[in-house]
Amino acid sequence: MKLDAVRRGYERALEWLVMGLMATLAAEVTIGVAFRTFGSSLEWYDEVAAILLAWLTFYGSALASVKRAHIGCPEVMVFLPPRPRFVFRVIAEVLTIGFFLLIGWMGYRVLGVLDSDNLISLPSIPVSWVQSVVPISAALIVAAELITLPKVLASALAGPGITGGASH
Repeated sequence: MKLDAVRRGYERALEWLVMGLMATLAAEVTIGVAFRTFGSSLEWYDEVAAILLAWLTFYGSALASVKRAHIGCPEVMVFLPPRPRFVFRVIAEVLTIGFFLLIGWMGYRVLGVLDSDNLISLPSIPVSWVQSVVPISAALIVAAELITLPKVLASALAGPGITGGASH
């Protein structure tokens, strides 16, 4: 199915992004510790490490979304018959997508407010560039939800459920 191929490609791209951020953070922290050990602390080390960790968290959330690896309650949903399970899944998906659309929009609006601010330790880097992770990751999460939505809804409607003592 074509949508499965899109999802796999999207997942792979997010995996590479997250791995790149992890490697960059690990290298940055290692360099920062080495410089501190030799008595020459880098003034930008802490601020950049915090930014990289935040980016890793936000982009990692997008990866978790495409993998459908966020916290959920599948144990509760499995007890419902297929039709109510489908309805609850639709409600959950609408709320999730709506929430991240709101986060993305508000994150975008905040960028304008931060337009004149720069990082303290690296004054050539605008804070708005750093904070762009919020609307970008929100858009990536919405895309992940939409890409996986058909399969999730089909699974909710056709899933086994608990009927007559049967388990999943």
